[in-house]
Amino acid sequence: MAEAYFPHELRPLGGGRDPRLTLRTLDLGPVLVGHVGWGADVRIACDYPGAYEINLPLTGHLESRGRRGPVTSVPGQATVFRANTPSLISHWDATCTVLGVKFDSRWLEREAERVLGGDRVRLRGRLPDQLEFSDGQARAWRQLIGGLTANLHDPGPFGDIVREQLAGAVAAGFLLAGCPEAATGPVPAPRAIRRLLDQLHDDPARPWTAGEMAAVAGTSVRRLQEGFRQWLDRSPTEYLTEIRLHRADADLRANPALTVSDVAAAWGFSSASRFAAAYRRRYGMSPSETRR
Repeated sequence: MAEAYFPHELRPLGGGRDPRLTLRTLDLGPVLVGHVGWGADVRIACDYPGAYEINLPLTGHLESRGRRGPVTSVPGQATVFRANTPSLISHWDATCTVLGVKFDSRWLEREAERVLGGDRVRLRGRLPDQLEFSDGQARAWRQLIGGLTANLHDPGPFGDIVREQLAGAVAAGFLLAGCPEAATGPVPAPRAIRRLLDQLHDDPARPWTAGEMAAVAGTSVRRLQEGFRQWLDRSPTEYLTEIRLHRADADLRANPALTVSDVAAAWGFSSASRFAAAYRRRYGMSPSETRR
């Protein structure tokens, strides 16, 4: 556990059964997603050196001490632990299993500048002690993390480029969910959006993250999304996917030597199956049908 996450002090509670660790992880570089359980009632003291940790209970409950008092998280909630801050999980109950998302602190703080806007983002003070996943951006982020669990201990589909994109998506989703009051600047003007559109058309296969697109437009991720909705009636990611599909369709028709997997990889899709699903939604047939 210390090797994957953090050094810590673990103590069994109540004279029950001994802990038996369950741990499966997906390493995305600056982001680690893991499934963790102890199978016993325990308490954990940790300083969270160099990284933020968000624990999302799947079962049971997690009691800890936040900045403003006790925090108890159950399924549908998550507890947020700040980097380099002594913290105590006073009761991790025997039935509790969590999805634990670990962010390298320096990397996440740099991402916060791009996602939330501004040169200096005081992330530690903005983050809440707990997230609720009832609706909105927080629920979308919870769904993203849940989707990644299929690849715990099996990161085969994810090359370095896809890992980078996924790490950026996980960070952007968390920051937008955890700091909903941030990014209060104006919606970018059409000129700023055009600057981004030109770069997307010039290099659509680049592993664009939401933060990178916002940086090109000179705004935050949230304001960029609002600007795209206002001026183009779609999100930046939807627009980029349309460009990629158009280029991929041209390749399928012009070069029969390329496989569907070759085309998918060439235009930045994380897998041939995801490319095929997006292609069918756009063109009403599969890539192989188009080729025939």
